[in-house]
Amino acid sequence: MKKYEVMFIVKSAQESADIKKCAESMKTIVTDNKGKVVDFNELGEKKLAYPIKKEISGYYYVMHIEADNAARSELDRKASLNENILRHLIIRLDEE
Repeated sequence: MKKYEVMFIVKSAQESADIKKCAESMKTIVTDNKGKVVDFNELGEKKLAYPIKKEISGYYYVMHIEADNAARSELDRKASLNENILRHLIIRLDEE
């Protein structure tokens, strides 16, 4: 399994329970596809550098995962389809 760092921004113009539910759904996608969430951090609400989909702030999350290519692809696909996620980025970490 390969190690990845996933960062995503959730719309802040919704209830806090919905924001947490969206973040939890990202963790669920990884575990459902036989991946493992090693670390999960909520960085809090931050102002965006520029408006994204008419939003000026968002909740930032970073998680470190261990997953195969199929799980990473499914996470990328579902994050792109989720309308509550403004942006996401998946980076493969170097082997140590």
